[in-house]
This record gives sequence, C-alpha cells and structure tokens, in this order.
Amino acid sequence: MSVRTYLEELEEKNLSPYATLSRNSRGRERPEEKCDVRTDFQRDRDRIIYSKAFRRLKHKTQVFISPEGDHYRTRLTHTLEVSQIARTIARGLRLNEDLTEAIALGHDLGHTPFGHAGERVLDRMVSKGFKHNEQSVRVVSFLEKDRKGLNLTWEVLDGIQCHTGDRLPATLEGQIIRYADKIAYINHDIEDAIRGGILREEDIPKEAAAILGRSSSQRINNMIVNIIENSGDGQGIRMSREFQEATNLLRDFMFQKVYIGSAAKKEETKAERMLRELFIWLMEHPDYLPDDFRNSIHDVGLEQCVTDYVAGMTDRYAVRKFNEIFVPVSWLE
Repeated sequence: MSVRTYLEELEEKNLSPYATLSRNSRGRERPEEKCDVRTDFQRDRDRIIYSKAFRRLKHKTQVFISPEGDHYRTRLTHTLEVSQIARTIARGLRLNEDLTEAIALGHDLGHTPFGHAGERVLDRMVSKGFKHNEQSVRVVSFLEKDRKGLNLTWEVLDGIQCHTGDRLPATLEGQIIRYADKIAYINHDIEDAIRGGILREEDIPKEAAAILGRSSSQRINNMIVNIIENSGDGQGIRMSREFQEATNLLRDFMFQKVYIGSAAKKEETKAERMLRELFIWLMEHPDYLPDDFRNSIHDVGLEQCVTDYVAGMTDRYAVRKFNEIFVPVSWLE
C-alpha cells in the first residue's frame, strides 16, 4: 500500500461525511499518474507554494502602499493568515484540511500590484473587465510553468474562482475560504490601521466589539468558533445571524474609515495613474513585452497579454518599469 493510499483511507475513516475526499476528486484537466506519497489536494498545495506567482505575493500591497515599517501586511502575509484561519475551521469541522489549504494559498495569486487600486485600474482598462479571482484561475491554469499551468484539481480551481463573487464554491472547503478571507483582512487591516495611526482600538464600533471581541485575537477566535458551531450540519458554512450582522458592521466601518479616503490610501491615486499609463503604453508598444508574453499575442490577443503582464507585476517591479519607460535616465541617477 502506498503512503497516498493510506492517507486516502485515513480521510475516509476520520473526516466528516460532508468532507471532500481526495480520492473522489473530479480530477485534473490533463490526467496524471498519482503521486506515491501525497494526495491530489496535497500535491496541489505544493504546486502553488512552489509557483513563481506565490513568491511574488511578498512584494504586493495588501492595504498600505509603500508603508514606512516592516510589520504591515503584504499580500503574502494576508494569504498565510487566511490559510491558517481556514485550516483551523476545516479541522474543527473535520473537513478536508489539505483542500482548504490549497485553495487558501492560491486564492490571491492573480491579484494586481498595489492591491485593489491596481484591480480597479485593470477593470476599467480591459474591455471585458478584470477580477482578481478570475486572474488567479488563469495564473494556475495557464501562465505558470512556462504557460503549461499547474494542472490543479477541479475542486481547488472552483474554490479559487468562487472565493469572492456571487457564486458559492461547490465544496464546503471552498466556502470556508470566503469567510477566512474576510476574517483575516478585516482584523489584520484593523491592526495595520492602528499601527499607522489611522484608527484606535476604541474606535471600533461598540456594537460589533461587544459581540465579536475587543481585540484582534479575540475577534478571530470568536468568529472561528461561531462558524464551527453553526456549520456542522453540512448545509453550508455560515455564522450565526448575530455574528454575521456584527461582521458586516465591522466591514462597513473599515470601508468608511480605512479603505476609502484615509491616509492608508494617500498614494493610491499615484499608483493608479502609473498602472494606467503602463497599460496604455504597452498596448501601443507590444515589442516591449517580455518574449513569453509577446509570443502569446497570436494565441490570446494583445490586450490579454498586456493584462497578464501588468497583473503579474509586483509593486516595485511596476515602479521600475514605469521609471524605465517614462523617466529620463539622468533623473534617476
């Protein structure tokens, strides 16, 4: 018996009847020989971790653009926090932790430089619009591995695609990510806003704090526990009505005080203008694209190639390319 077969049998024995079992996966677009020591979902997790897109997340903005300090979250630390929260929920519900982890680690691989500011720019510039969850699926399905893609399982792709938006993931593990993502970004964005002098802990709406908790660690723990207590029947991942309303209140508060118009966003206008100019210039000068992007123009079109290139940039790479194109060399010395 292989290690993988043993692990698959452990899943059947120990996981909830509502869990997604590795051996019951709908499979991959391109059939592959099974790994001897890893289940399909463990294999997907590893492919994501070793991808170039995953490594680039460490230099992509979460909320604060070019913060002065080493402790503000990046897109990578956000992803790791989502993964930890999601795994805790999955373990508490006896769902498939490996599937949950793979989706969590891959959910933001298609995110733009400069956070949602970059996403807004591409959504305006691209004729069919732009959504980072769809780009994440494109990254793992096509762009990675020299445009061969990672060939992930259907369940992981579905969870990445549906971690935001109107359509719910088909698996409970995928549904966990929708909650873990919100729990992570609401609470760590509060911490970063306090660190940046934008908020004080006492500014948190008292109605929300009374229910969710009066510190980040309390809120995260209480929200996780509430989800576990209310989602054990296999009918979907959810919070109690009281907790959901308090979470919505806290999220609305963050949009009012941090996400729109605060000091955390003071550099966004510059970042948006920079990405817009880069996009326009690349559309007019496709020869400037790297070889692998330029060589795909015939297959997917120029606009898609420019979108893939710009969306994949880190913050600092975008700044460097902007300077190379638009700033005279003598001014950079």
